[in-house]
Amino acid sequence: MHQQVHGLLFSPEKARQTHMIHAILEPQTCSTALLHCADQTFPAVIGMAGIVGHKQEGDHGTPSGLLPLRRVLWRADRVLRPATRLLAEPIAPNDGWCDDPSNSAYNTQVHLPFPARHEVLWRDDHIYDIIVVLGHNDDPIINGRGSAIFMHLQSPTGKPTEGCIALTETDLRKVLSMGVSTIQVPTPN
Repeated sequence: MHQQVHGLLFSPEKARQTHMIHAILEPQTCSTALLHCADQTFPAVIGMAGIVGHKQEGDHGTPSGLLPLRRVLWRADRVLRPATRLLAEPIAPNDGWCDDPSNSAYNTQVHLPFPARHEVLWRDDHIYDIIVVLGHNDDPIINGRGSAIFMHLQSPTGKPTEGCIALTETDLRKVLSMGVSTIQVPTPN
């Protein structure tokens, strides 16, 4: 049985047979979406600018395209390791992510202190307690085309992200345990 989701055909049965689960992100409002995985649907929060076709650093948009799930980072002092087939590594207080397009480490994990602009991964809030690194602008990296595009935990208030995809902890753990390998984010009309 095939489903049509935002103009894309999706076969949950075929995905299960190949052991590669592909998810489709369907925008709802500017900063909310539904993530369709196999036969389940999860509410998601996305970037404040919605889905963008040509991602630029700082535009607050969630990039369109096929986003592979690269690896998982988690706060071992706060949460259990997620069940996943992906490489999973605990983060530490000195972990960051370079978001400075003028730096050679742009869109890569860095160790703090770091001289260029960066995000701190070890946060006081809980949204980075589980981080899935998504494959956006990483093969090759093009300066200014967006960095630190993750799937992570939603803020308790449902606040839009800076361009990431955010799920509840329960839903993110479920998506990871299902073996999702890619997320298709449709190009905006």
